[in-house]
Amino acid sequence: MEKIKQKRIALIFLVLGAIGGFLYWKFVGCTSGSCAIKSVWYWSTLWGAAVGYLIGDFITDILKKIRTKKEVQQ
Repeated sequence: MEKIKQKRIALIFLVLGAIGGFLYWKFVGCTSGSCAIKSVWYWSTLWGAAVGYLIGDFITDILKKIRTKKEVQQ
């Protein structure tokens, strides 16, 4: 449970990325079917989730560094 609490922002971005990847497939997609990522819904959804998680994890690390810096200064 503690790990989920620590990665809360990354998990939120994971869900948002998955939704964004699905919506990208739905509205932009690939009409010819030759696009590796955009041709089927689950690939674009997985890539969106992966990118969302990476962005969320990056933001979590930045916020953690800011918090520790503030604690050290006090």
